[in-house]
Amino acid sequence: MKRIIGAVILGLLLSATPSVADASLLKSSSLSCNATKSAAHTPKNVAPPKKLLPGKSGTFTFVTNCGNIVIATDGIKAPVTLTAMTTLAKAGFFDHSLCHRITTTQMWVLQCGDPTAKGNGGPAFSYRDENLPAAAKNNYPSGTVAMANSGPNTNGSQFFLVYGDTTLPPSYTIWGKITSGLAILKAIGSAGIVGGGTDGTPIKTIAIEKVIVK
Repeated sequence: MKRIIGAVILGLLLSATPSVADASLLKSSSLSCNATKSAAHTPKNVAPPKKLLPGKSGTFTFVTNCGNIVIATDGIKAPVTLTAMTTLAKAGFFDHSLCHRITTTQMWVLQCGDPTAKGNGGPAFSYRDENLPAAAKNNYPSGTVAMANSGPNTNGSQFFLVYGDTTLPPSYTIWGKITSGLAILKAIGSAGIVGGGTDGTPIKTIAIEKVIVK
């Protein structure tokens, strides 16, 4: 299962009561999302890329039913990841997929990229880690875009968008930074989780309708 290691494992979650910093991220925020026909589905079969793309910067625009989220991608520090993600995006792998997971205490992320919306879906290939951060406090700062995985060198299609400074093991490839749309993520977090809790399916449905790669 491609999951990000939770803050409980790191010993960071000291109580179930949000801290002052937590509360500031979960302030009520209005967000208008359109109805979507996107739903869980079988992943599209996409062949792995045959060669690396030229290492350069670019952009991914995730067109969602809640607005556009724009990512400045780093093909210089993460060429393998960007090649794979570009291949998947251009093949329509992410189209009409749900972002299936939001976390709202200590670890501030929205996780997307699994067409099955179960947390264990992905393409029929994997690739190595790269551009890992240091083991330090807030090593995945707000705005970071990184890959989710199920262990070393198991990257596929699932990724997470960080909307509040987060400390994690340095095990997740960083491949971009959010330049527009961070408020969307904060509003999704503020809306809460189905059934309560701090880690699970977002109450407010957010779907990737398509991806524009430049």
